[in-house]
Amino acid sequence: MTLRHPSVAAAFTQLFAERGAAMVEVPVLQPADPFLDMAGEDLRRRIFLTESETGATLCLRPEFTIPVCLDHIASQAGTPRRYAYLGEVFRQRREGDNEFFQAGIEDLGDRDTAAADARSIADAHALLSLALPKRPLTVTLGDQAVFEAVLAALGLPRGWRMRLARAFGSHAMLDAALADLADPQRNGGLPAEVTALAADADMEALTAHVAKGMENAGLPVTAGRTPADIARRLIEKAQLRSVRLSDAAFSALKTFLAIDAPLSEAATALKDFAADAGLSLGAALDKFAARASAVADHGLTGERIRYDAAFGRPLDYYTGLVFEIAAEDSDLSRDRRDSQPLVGGGRYDRLLTLLGAREPIPGVGFSVWLDRVEALKEDGR
Repeated sequence: MTLRHPSVAAAFTQLFAERGAAMVEVPVLQPADPFLDMAGEDLRRRIFLTESETGATLCLRPEFTIPVCLDHIASQAGTPRRYAYLGEVFRQRREGDNEFFQAGIEDLGDRDTAAADARSIADAHALLSLALPKRPLTVTLGDQAVFEAVLAALGLPRGWRMRLARAFGSHAMLDAALADLADPQRNGGLPAEVTALAADADMEALTAHVAKGMENAGLPVTAGRTPADIARRLIEKAQLRSVRLSDAAFSALKTFLAIDAPLSEAATALKDFAADAGLSLGAALDKFAARASAVADHGLTGERIRYDAAFGRPLDYYTGLVFEIAAEDSDLSRDRRDSQPLVGGGRYDRLLTLLGAREPIPGVGFSVWLDRVEALKEDGR
């Protein structure tokens, strides 16, 4: 498979060099476990799995962030360090082809997270502006850390905080979780045996029951979540059904998720929300304000760069900033959340430790979907 517009790749490679990001190549075949454990349910369903001669589970590279981080750890390179890439990734059941190109930058080890976040957004915007000079671009930002700070300040139990944090990035999952939070008993329609095992928190028996059910249905245990994952979620749901959130707290959560403002006004909107709700968001709010100021220093201001409190991305490893950039549609009434992004990225400060780094290494990065960029380029708008 080749790019239809090699000039785009050449321009990207030049910009990478100008931005101090060294090109890196990582193998197409990757160990599957890091993706199955850390990439999120949506991506897990799309991975092409295979096995090595020794029986190790491998996959075709479904994205670049995890492979670049693994390569950095293996090389024992120092930080801060910026890596750029351009190559093919492979995902099942994706619109168009299962094989497509991505380009991007992973920025590892910079302790000034506000500056690194802003630089990542600016680099992504610069790449798209280079490829699509005539297309207005819209940038949508969310913040996993602010969302989790709100959940903690509202006094939600750990189980609910974990479920809502996992749902952040999927509107369907988040809506379902909020509906369950409003009425914990509504999601109880499980078979009696499963309900009993989940209520007893019998992890071993419930895992065996789920595995047998998957086997009877002809489903491989590597297809998406494992039996243990499913059993763990069922037990969590049983425990969560015993929790009710006060009307005031639930109203505050809904009010927070409705915040949608230009980034230049977003820090003030969050401060006003916290004051009205009587919540302390602590360092998460200070970091948000510092990042917004750093983004403005790159000249990214106005209505086309917005903060949406309910916006997330469906990858489990994000810890702070999440963002997408899309080409502005001619139909201005179209919901930004339904648009197809050209760029997606965010911060992942725990990922490298989970992958085996000896010390915590902060990270932020983004990927460009080159097939979507090429389609717009050919469209000529």
